[in-house]
Formats: sequence, C-alpha cells, structure tokens
Amino acid sequence: MTSIRQAVEDYLAVRRALGYKLEDHGWLLADFASFLEAAGAATVTTSLALAWATQPENVLPSWHAARLRVVRGFACHLQALDPATEVPAAGLLAGRNRRAVPYLYSQADITALMAATSSLRPALHAATHNTVIGLLAVTGCRLGEVIRLDRADLDTAEGIVTIRDSKFAKSRQIPLHPSTLAALAKYAQIRGRHCPRPSTPALLVSTAGTRLISQGVQYVFARLARQAGLRPRSPACRPRIHDFRHSVAVSTLLGWYRDGLDVQAMLPVLSTFLGHSKPANTYWYLSAVPELLALAAERRQTGLGVRP
Repeated sequence: MTSIRQAVEDYLAVRRALGYKLEDHGWLLADFASFLEAAGAATVTTSLALAWATQPENVLPSWHAARLRVVRGFACHLQALDPATEVPAAGLLAGRNRRAVPYLYSQADITALMAATSSLRPALHAATHNTVIGLLAVTGCRLGEVIRLDRADLDTAEGIVTIRDSKFAKSRQIPLHPSTLAALAKYAQIRGRHCPRPSTPALLVSTAGTRLISQGVQYVFARLARQAGLRPRSPACRPRIHDFRHSVAVSTLLGWYRDGLDVQAMLPVLSTFLGHSKPANTYWYLSAVPELLALAAERRQTGLGVRP
C-alpha cells in the first residue's frame, strides 16, 4: 500500500471512530489516490485536487463541489503530517447543494422495476436486487441501512426488522407486513440454495457471498430504471434510489390527510419510522410535494372556518 493510500485509510479510520459513516468518502478517496498515483504525485496539490474533482464533465456543478469538499477534508488531515500538502480553498468550485425534486414512484413504477430484475443473471443476483427494491419501497429505509442489515436483525416471529446505529447513531425497529416477511423468506431460500455459506452475516448478499456495496446497487438500479421505462420528469427530477424513501413518506402523509387524521400529531411517528433526528426534518415533505401542500392548506382553511 502506498503512503497516500495509507494516509487515506488512517484518515477514514479516525473520522469513523468519531462516529462519521463516510460511506461515499471511502470509494471517492480511493479513486483520488489512484488519480494521484497515475500523475506520479506524492501528495495533494490544489491543481490536482481540482483536476480530479471536476471529473466527469457531464454532471451537475454541485457534484464537482462535493468531490472537492471530500478532498479538502482529507487534505486538512494530511497537512498536519505533511506540510507540503496544499489544502484547496473553500468555495473554490461553485455549486450550492440543492434538494432534488422527489421522483415519487407509483405502484406501477415499483412493479415495473421489480419485474425488470428478472432479466438479471444469475438467479441470486436477480433475487437480491428484487428484494432490495421491495424493502426500500415498503420501509422507506436509506440504501445504506438496507445494505447493513444482518440476518440477525430480522425477527420473523415478531415481524420486525431492526435498523442499528444508523444516521446520527440512532437505531429503530420497523414493523413488516406479512407479505414482506413472506418475500424475505423466499429470498432466504434462494440465498441458501445459491450461496449456502456466505462470507458475511448480511441479510442481502452479492453473487460472491459478500455484503452489497452502494455504488454497485446504484449501477444496477440505473439499468433497471431504464429497462422499466422510467424517465426523468425534469432535469431536477430523475429516478433515484433515495426517492423510495420520499415516496413512502409522501404516501403516508397523503393517506393521513385523506383519512382526516391529525397530521401534526402523527408527524413524530413518521419521523421516528424514517429515522429522522427530529420531526422538523420531516416537515420538508409538506412543502416538497404540491398535493401535500394543497391538502395542508385546505386543512388549515377548514380549521379557520374558511370555505376552500
């Protein structure tokens, strides 16, 4: 292992020991280390950081800025050990983070995505990605949470799955519908036939019997979305894995409004279900979706005695 790669490993170990997940930092910094090695560079310079961060060209400027922020954090750490390290200035690349417009999946969209997994080979590969999509669609979990699930986290007797030590170091339990439990039992049979001795305790495994990695799942999902006929609704609204989470939140809120429930009182329940650090983070959905905003406004007008 080269010194720059060792420095990357040390940096990630220190940050993760402090409680940071850094799921994307690992592969991004590994790629940056490869870039430095190819350039014959022994340390970080601003020009090299910019050259790497602005790849590829056909992406949003915010992604270039995000890549440079990852390098800046690493460079700050490395400069304490190697004074020759240059730390790129903050704000060197313009690209303010903006929330993407949620791509809300219909039941037909989800059915089409799950059907598209039948084209994957071998059978375990197809079953794993079918199960990933199904779990995301019914639980509203983050992709990283689903990937980190171990077989021991699934309690079939109680019908719950435990999400452990997720974002903000929070854990939670999610109840599962009997149909979801049946689907997981079917997946376990396929996993047992094709991978009887996996090298990981993970609930969902790759064809090699290892835990899934997020970039691999993202790559397969992009292919499935195209095959299922899902297309961007606007430049800011493209089918993403994270939008299963938005879809669960929005459909839950819509259901509560239509059933006449006190949404304000119920919101902490949804916040806990999604693993938000506080209910205020869940309020974003009320303004992100026009139909929800209209229902909220109608409820307020009714409460004030105003005819909508």
